[in-house]
Amino acid sequence: MLRKTLDNLPYALPYLIVTAVSVVLFYPTWIRLTSEWLEFEQVLAHGLATAVIYVALLLIHPPLPTNTQAPSASRFQVTGILILLVTTLVWALLELVRIDTLTYLMLPAGLLATSWALLGFYRALRLLPYVILLALSLPIWADFIPTLVAIASAVVSNWVRLFGMTALIEGNSITLPYGRLVIADGCSGIRYFAISILLAAMMSILNDYRWRGWLCFLTAAMVLGLIANWVRIFILVVVGYQTEMQSEMLTDHELMGWVVYGVFILPALYFAPVNRRKTADAPEAKRFSRKGVVAVLAALVVGPLALSVLQLSGNETRPWAPQNAAMIPGQPSELPLQLRLPDNLDHNVWATPGGAWLSVAQSERSAATDHKLVPYLRPPIDSEKWLLQESQGELKIYQRRGGRQRVAVLQWYQVGDYAAQSYRDAKLWQITATLSGARRFALVSVMAECEPRQCNRAIENVGAAQNTISLSPLPPENKASSQ
Repeated sequence: MLRKTLDNLPYALPYLIVTAVSVVLFYPTWIRLTSEWLEFEQVLAHGLATAVIYVALLLIHPPLPTNTQAPSASRFQVTGILILLVTTLVWALLELVRIDTLTYLMLPAGLLATSWALLGFYRALRLLPYVILLALSLPIWADFIPTLVAIASAVVSNWVRLFGMTALIEGNSITLPYGRLVIADGCSGIRYFAISILLAAMMSILNDYRWRGWLCFLTAAMVLGLIANWVRIFILVVVGYQTEMQSEMLTDHELMGWVVYGVFILPALYFAPVNRRKTADAPEAKRFSRKGVVAVLAALVVGPLALSVLQLSGNETRPWAPQNAAMIPGQPSELPLQLRLPDNLDHNVWATPGGAWLSVAQSERSAATDHKLVPYLRPPIDSEKWLLQESQGELKIYQRRGGRQRVAVLQWYQVGDYAAQSYRDAKLWQITATLSGARRFALVSVMAECEPRQCNRAIENVGAAQNTISLSPLPPENKASSQ
């Protein structure tokens, strides 16, 4: 293995240098990504291992050499330089407003653009499969969890009905005669899904599959990972049903899950087509483009150096509060539906004259601690306690699981002077808000508890309260009294 690595080093070295240059160009995001890898959270437990695999594959199985020189190679080189500069500018803007998901996605794009500028189009194209593998280490997997939970809930629920089990199925909740099982985020199968894609990408690179082989193998791996998770959940339902929820497997099923996953994925890896790489006769060109080196230096100026100059700073702003003097300050514990909020948000509530409640959970952007205007928020309403029963436009009605209490809720995100109905839209609005100098963010909730049989009055109260709400900076003398 060592001999093979040394023989491949001349082919791998240019790509390793390009990777190092790309890390320097986009270093603030790479540093933040590395810190997330080291946390080893469920959705990113494979992140550090993926980065190590990327470097190892470059050493032991580098991209095939190519000396292809098209007549338009010079034009391609200029295109690569322009793409590198544009990519760096876009990344700097996203990093400035701290839209983490998009900045992370710019890392593989920046790596490819750097490779294109320094090595040329055809050699950058050879690196593309490796960049795709490295992109699997980005923290984008959490966005797939709600969809995977919904799919797993639908599939397992149908299997429960098919086998004739006595169960009450409510969304992602399966209530058996002996207890209740909830298909929560931990049952999404995101780890099996991500690792299946990683294994498929590794096998595709080691076997030098063409793009059709890539797509077929990746698709098969994703499907097997999902099926393995569905089987795992169904086994837990069967075990809970047969043992009257007394089996220890219901609380400790980590090992069982990986055994089920291995039963599905190992045969697929064993029977995967194997291709032996033929030794290339043509030597790989090692010279970097001079224009590319100049482009990298220019990208360094317009990227990380300009970003450090443009980091925003400013004076502290006062918290927001409703202008309606008839609203009475209250405590968060008095809300009919308790919200899940991070500790970095200041949470204040007011009771409206019509019987509704106003909740304002807000934060101020601080250049000294965090450059993100819109902080990370998980869904503020706990789906394990509350079931979405009905939607009327932006207004939603939730019912407590296992009870009859219902609450009408209207929520929006206030990003400076801009209002967004979804968290994703709020993340996008922060670009405009940050450039306009905004420093404050808030999650605004208006809610009212429904009557036992109908929610008409609660809906009217929420609508009336919404029409009277106007947030403004809280006067200094009132700030202490509302907290």
